[in-house]
Amino acid sequence: MLTTSKAAVSDAAPEEPPGAAERHRLTATQGLAALSLDAMASVAYGPEAVVLVLATAGAHGLGFTLPVTLAIAALLAVLVASYRQVIAAFPNGGGSYAVARRHLGPRAGLVAAASLILDYVLNVAVSVTAGVAALTSAFPGLYGDRLLICLGVLVLVTAVNLRGIVDSAKAFIVPTAVFIASILAIVVVGLFRSAPLSTYTADGHASVLAQNATGVGALLLLKAFASGCSALTGVEAVANAVPVFRAPAAKRAQRTEVALGALLAVMLIGLSMLIGRFHLQPVEGVTVLAQLADASLGHNGAFYVVQFATVVLLALAANTSFGGLPVLMSLLARDNYLPHVFGLKADRQVHRHGVLALAAASAALLVFSGGETNTLVPLFAIGVFVGFTICQTGMVIHWRGEDSPGWRWKALLNGFGALLTGIAAVVVTATKFTDGAWLLVIALPLLVLVFEAVHRAYGRIDERLGLDRVPEPPRRDRSLVIVPVSGGHLPGPSGLAGLSRLTCEALNAAVSLGDEVRAVTVSHPDEDDRRATQALRRDWELWNPGVELVELTSQHRSLGRPVAEYVGRVHTYHPRTRVTVLIPEVEPAHIWQRVLQNQRGAVLAHAVRKDTDAVICRLRFRLGPPATRREA
Repeated sequence: MLTTSKAAVSDAAPEEPPGAAERHRLTATQGLAALSLDAMASVAYGPEAVVLVLATAGAHGLGFTLPVTLAIAALLAVLVASYRQVIAAFPNGGGSYAVARRHLGPRAGLVAAASLILDYVLNVAVSVTAGVAALTSAFPGLYGDRLLICLGVLVLVTAVNLRGIVDSAKAFIVPTAVFIASILAIVVVGLFRSAPLSTYTADGHASVLAQNATGVGALLLLKAFASGCSALTGVEAVANAVPVFRAPAAKRAQRTEVALGALLAVMLIGLSMLIGRFHLQPVEGVTVLAQLADASLGHNGAFYVVQFATVVLLALAANTSFGGLPVLMSLLARDNYLPHVFGLKADRQVHRHGVLALAAASAALLVFSGGETNTLVPLFAIGVFVGFTICQTGMVIHWRGEDSPGWRWKALLNGFGALLTGIAAVVVTATKFTDGAWLLVIALPLLVLVFEAVHRAYGRIDERLGLDRVPEPPRRDRSLVIVPVSGGHLPGPSGLAGLSRLTCEALNAAVSLGDEVRAVTVSHPDEDDRRATQALRRDWELWNPGVELVELTSQHRSLGRPVAEYVGRVHTYHPRTRVTVLIPEVEPAHIWQRVLQNQRGAVLAHAVRKDTDAVICRLRFRLGPPATRREA
């Protein structure tokens, strides 16, 4: 049933007992596992992105790895502080979308929402392909099947999330904990070493360090900063999904946001310190994280634990999108920018349609890219920076309007963050434009146009339904119920009713609904149909149900048009009569038996709905199992 903008979107699941819904929401620890995987996984490629850019300036350029990382960490602190305030100000979730919609207007809100949706979809595809790429690096024989493996991982993550976000959080707590412990072990152990314990992973691999080193200018540092900011993707996920936390949801979400920021900052800064300490250089075929694990822990079992934990976490980082995007889509549906079906909740507090839509879009991206990470990475992080910039700009206006103690410092903090993320968005888009970022530049406004088209469609529906206007008092009009029954060329048992139990049930329902009931049959003027129609009329008179049987003739053996024309004539001669067309149909006991039906009911309903204003009522008569004969 179609709901409108002022109608509440009801749950699709049965009502749960009081307190049951809380069991399907997250604690702070579970929230860290369910919503931080994207940000945590970025540790695997964030520092490497910085190193690869600075390597173009040679060894001297690599010396700026820690200062650039400290700038990124400073921006992370600004973002965490900002989103902590967003959570308090917008406890219903939505993050950038909610802030922009209230303080910058609907169009800015839609731009923020579109950027977040694109980022979430790309995050799923990038995370899955990156995880599978790490796996195929360890087992080259699987490289040819990487697309199938990617789709298999996507199906697994989707299935877990369809069971509820709490179940997904519980499933991912252990991999998250192992990964965090591994990275912290690399940092702590490495800081106590004066030289690398092992360089096994780098041996035999060509260095990508530039031989004709250039000077380290502001543009290079800015580009390294922008590339390294890919490590900040996922910071906004907690603010987008506040409603999935247990009460008090806002405080739990704030604690999760702070814990995420602290862990991410420690890991990023620690790894950057080790890069300078061990004088690591980027090499082909080996990640910077693998080199750091080798240098700090040695090429032993601990090294493989780190690699395996990285593979698992990268593959599962898609879970962040499954936690945040369905909630965002439900808010867009509430505001009439997406179909209302995305606002429905199944059992376990799951926005099932949002989960499935995200899975479908991500699967399409995986197929498009062929499971190649490098095809998708140029598009990654641009959308989230657009969302960051819009959100923090909106928070500046929020603080100015609130005029609370210390609002100037808060506004200054958010304004500074908006400036940094805006610069990062422009730099990343410009530098990656020819590598595929142009697709995002096109997709973002197209998505905004789709939102607005859906909103206009709901507006037209609201106008026709007369929402926000006091309706006329109810009045009782004469009602006529028309029941189509099979005549000459229409089979009875698999389609419309002839003289059968289905006919009897249909007339019973009809006489309960209307003041007058008429049965209509459509026939063709050939010899066989005339005989069949005469037989029907003879049987009807013998049955004598007290309902008039009207015979309609079709020259072209069509069914819908004659009935629709008859309904039109009734409206013409009796304009104040409410006409209901009750279409009796058989609902088989087994799904496979539906192929045996002739679908005449659907054809008739479409024709009457298209050409008249009659109410369509399709009566489904369920066939039970056959009666079992008992022997005497």
